[in-house]
Amino acid sequence: MKIAYLFLNGELRGNKNFYLNFIENHKGDIYCADGGANICYELNLIPKEIYGDLDSIKNNVKEFYQEKNVNFIKFKVEKDYTDSELVLNEVQDKYDIVYCIAGLGGSIDHELTNINLLAKYSNLIFISEKEKIFKIDSKYEFNDMINTKISFVIFSDKVEALTLKGFKYNVKNLNMKKGETRCISNIIVKNKANLSIESGSLLCIIKYNLITYILKKYLQY
Repeated sequence: MKIAYLFLNGELRGNKNFYLNFIENHKGDIYCADGGANICYELNLIPKEIYGDLDSIKNNVKEFYQEKNVNFIKFKVEKDYTDSELVLNEVQDKYDIVYCIAGLGGSIDHELTNINLLAKYSNLIFISEKEKIFKIDSKYEFNDMINTKISFVIFSDKVEALTLKGFKYNVKNLNMKKGETRCISNIIVKNKANLSIESGSLLCIIKYNLITYILKKYLQY
């Protein structure tokens, strides 16, 4: 499986060692969208490429990566798309999974815009030490995740025939419309839990508690 990491200019939530261990255990290419290079620098990581209009990257970070011969792809300051989307347009079809780091937090408009990218890029996954966010538009199986908190947010205008098995709150053939909050704060109670929908899409937000964190050792996503 070919993996990429995309650093954005949000918050690095959690311990730095989590991210270093995760990247070490899941080898992949590293990319940065502008100010995401500052966070990558904090972790002492060398990206393959840095994209953006370069108005958020710190001068010392830029100089450091230039000395390391990192490739810079510069965009115009005035543009129709965010740096994040422009990077994904360039790299996402080259990888099976793109893990987004520091895509959450910070300015609320940027955070919501980043999350909205999940509607366009099906292989994009947001990760932090305590959470994982991705899109589901058909079936999904959750293995060995007993007692893990999980929420599903309607990501399309409607979702038809949602079925949950192996959860504290199971449902069968549930139809929902955007804005409804019925599937928030569920818990996985079986070693194997299953989700299926006939149409529509959901955001899946997995919240990892301390017990899960210890047992799974830096989360086997």
